[in-house]
Amino acid sequence: MSSKREKFASFGIATKGIVYFIIGALTTLAAFGYGGEKSSSSTVIDFIAQQLFGKVLLVLLSIGLLGYVFWRWYQAFTNPSEIENSFKGTVKRVAYFISGVLYGILSYMSLKTVLGSESGKKSFISKIFESEYAIIIAILVGVALVGKGVYEFYQAYSGKFKEEVESTSLPAKTQGLVLKFGKVGYTSRGIVAGLLGFLFIKAGFSSNANKLSKSDAFGFIENEFGGLILGVVSLGLVGYGIFMMVKAKYSSLSVGQ
Repeated sequence: MSSKREKFASFGIATKGIVYFIIGALTTLAAFGYGGEKSSSSTVIDFIAQQLFGKVLLVLLSIGLLGYVFWRWYQAFTNPSEIENSFKGTVKRVAYFISGVLYGILSYMSLKTVLGSESGKKSFISKIFESEYAIIIAILVGVALVGKGVYEFYQAYSGKFKEEVESTSLPAKTQGLVLKFGKVGYTSRGIVAGLLGFLFIKAGFSSNANKLSKSDAFGFIENEFGGLILGVVSLGLVGYGIFMMVKAKYSSLSVGQ
């Protein structure tokens, strides 16, 4: 990959980290009663829009997310990690492509907010869950999210993740911090994805399919387990955000997730 493309991809990885950092921070504040709110990716857009130079920041966010789209599609089509050509490898590369699509939608939502067009912000996804196939789609999305949750736990506790970090030029103490941030981050992502998948499946089987987001999973955690557990999980997402920003700086980390 050329230097310019690598920088663009790194900017994208860092931008994803920023998104998760804000989601985790706002939700943590809400969990412990210091303001904030149970957040999702769309909440991040609204939050940034309200800041000083919000539109400029949203343009940067949109460009950064496109950088992440580029990286995911680069992984999907050029296979820099040399994933083996098997069913498992194909599923992983398809997942990279879908991830790129989802972050592309988020980039589009950010740009639409800059242009002052709120009407189309959620219309595409909303239409999907208002169609005659909504129940089937909700169940399929739920199953996929549960699978993603399991994979996030695998990322957190497999030896591969540790080897990936230890193969970098990071100092030993820094590696230890990165491992901790990554482990709690992947664990929190696994919890949120798994619960969100459960909620989608539950909605599908109850013939009440609708669009759900991370904020719904956070609400479930708070209702079932209390604000303390919600705070712990959301702090894990802050850790994941920091981990992604570190990955953006060290390209050898950027080959993996």
